[in-house]
Amino acid sequence: MLDDQDRRLLRYWQADPSLSPGELAERCGMTSGRAARRIARMEEAGLIEGVGAVINWAALGYAVEVSLRVTLDKTQGNAFDEFLAEVRKVPEVIEVQTFLGRVDARLSIIARDMGHYQQIYRSRILTLPHIADIEALMHVARIKSEETLPL
Repeated sequence: MLDDQDRRLLRYWQADPSLSPGELAERCGMTSGRAARRIARMEEAGLIEGVGAVINWAALGYAVEVSLRVTLDKTQGNAFDEFLAEVRKVPEVIEVQTFLGRVDARLSIIARDMGHYQQIYRSRILTLPHIADIEALMHVARIKSEETLPL
């Protein structure tokens, strides 16, 4: 589906998303128009979902990150859908992952400090529907966080 030129474009763009199509084209040895058409084709095919800014939450005063492993009470057929609909409304939940197995979901929560986290946990998390069990994992350090693919 991807040829070497597509992979080259993606490699350079992953390394520096601020590059314009013209700059990408120059680095890849092709014309700007050709690079733009290839990028548009990959966007239309769903290979490129978007380009955005990576924000340093700690620099904005969010010093605490906690992962919560959530097990749901699935005795009601719509438990999963209701839980997911409500958890999406909590702004401090920056990531939700779902799983097959004993743990149904993992939430990443950011907070300014432990007091703020306790407030979020008590008022926003514990009030979410259908929770049977929660395990909290305090984030200590991010060793690797990679969004790029080995192309």
